[in-house]
Amino acid sequence: MTRVTLELFGKPGCHLCDDAKVVLDDVLVDFPDVEVVEHNILNDPEHFELYQTLIPVVVIDGERHSTWRLDEAALREALTEVTS
Repeated sequence: MTRVTLELFGKPGCHLCDDAKVVLDDVLVDFPDVEVVEHNILNDPEHFELYQTLIPVVVIDGERHSTWRLDEAALREALTEVTS
């Protein structure tokens, strides 16, 4: 099985980021080998510049998967594809 990295770009106080974390928690139970890295865009000027109006942003193995809202079914499909 290939090691997969999922990155979540967001910031504290972002209700959409909190919603995305709930979806991630639900989905990642079925993908225990996926490494999750959370980035607070307020701590990195480059991330802030790139993502300030798009958060939450989910990136899977370097490819942007979603912005603003994280769809559970689409995330499951994407992770199934990259972990198979």
